[in-house]
Amino acid sequence: MRPLSPEAHSTLVLRQLLDEAIWIQQICNMKSALLISNITEEWVRSFRRWHLEFFVISTTVFTLATLIANFILLACIYLSRALRKETRYLLVANTLIADALFLIFHLATELCNATGVVISWTVCELVTTVTATAYCAAICSITLMVADTFAAVRWPLKYRELLPPARTHFILLGTWLFAATYPFTLVILMINDSKQSEEVSMCLVLLYLGILKTSKAGDHLFFLVCAIFCAMLILYCYIRLYMVTKTQGIWQNRFSRARVTLLVHGILLLLYFAPGFVFYAEVILFHGKSISQEVQVWISTINMSVFMLLPRACAPYLYGLRYREIHEPLMQMLFHPRRLGQISTQ
Repeated sequence: MRPLSPEAHSTLVLRQLLDEAIWIQQICNMKSALLISNITEEWVRSFRRWHLEFFVISTTVFTLATLIANFILLACIYLSRALRKETRYLLVANTLIADALFLIFHLATELCNATGVVISWTVCELVTTVTATAYCAAICSITLMVADTFAAVRWPLKYRELLPPARTHFILLGTWLFAATYPFTLVILMINDSKQSEEVSMCLVLLYLGILKTSKAGDHLFFLVCAIFCAMLILYCYIRLYMVTKTQGIWQNRFSRARVTLLVHGILLLLYFAPGFVFYAEVILFHGKSISQEVQVWISTINMSVFMLLPRACAPYLYGLRYREIHEPLMQMLFHPRRLGQISTQ
C-alpha cells in the first residue's frame, strides 16, 4: 500500500476530528434535551402536587379587568387630539401598551402551564422573549415618565422645545429597541441549538434562563444593571424635584396633592420593580440549589401570578383617576357616549 501524501494525511486527520466534534456535540445535545425534560417534569409534578394551577383563575380575572381598563384609557388618549400631543400622556400610553402586551403573553403562558398543554421549545422561547421585552419596556417607560416630570418642573419654558411629540416618538421607539436587544439576541444565539425541536410541558422565564448555556453573569447582570440604573435615575429625579419645589410651599400640608402623588407613584414604582428583583433572586437560587424545588415553585408561582400583576392592575386606575386631563374624557366616554366625537377634537 502506498503511503499517504502529507496533504491527504492532513485531510484525513481533519475529517476524523470533525466527525469526533460532531459526535461530541450530538451527545451534549442529547444530554441538554434530557435535562430540559427532567427539569420541566419535576416542576410540573411539584406544580400539580400543590394544585398551583388554580392560581390561573385569579390571574385570568385580574388580566382581563386590567386589559379592559388599559384599552379604555388608550382610547381616551388617542381619541383626544390634545392628549396625544402631550409627551407625558404618550409615555402613559406606551406604558399601558407594554403592560397589555405583557399581560396577553403572560396569560397565554399561565393557561398553557395550568392546563398541561405541551408546546415546542421554540414557541416557549419566543413567548418568553416577548414577555421579557414588554416588561423591560414598561420599566423604561415609567422611568421616562419620572424624567419627563423632572424636565417639566426644572425647565418649564424650554420643556416643549426639549420634548416635542415627534422627538418623544423616536425616544419611545429607541426604548423598545433597547428592551428587545438582549432577549432577542439570546434567541438568535439559540437558533441552531437542538433544543429547538424539543417540547416542554411548562414554559417559564425562570426555566428558560436557567437552562440556557450562556454565561450566568450575562443572563443576570443585564437586567440587574438596567433595573439599578432606572431606580437610581428615578431616585435622583425625585430628590431634585423636591429640592426645586421645596420653597414653593407645596410640601407643607401633610395631605397636599404633591405628597399624595409622590406617595402613590412611589408605591406603584416599588410594585413595578419588586417582582424583577424577586425574579433575579429566583435565578440565583435556581443555579445555586440552596433551597428545595418545592419552595422555588411556590416563589415563582406567587411572583408571576400575584406580584407581576399588582402594578399593572393598579396603573390604569391610578392614571385614570389622578390625571384630570384623562379623567374628564374618560367620564365623557363612559357616561356620555354621544360626546365621543367631541373628544377627538379637543
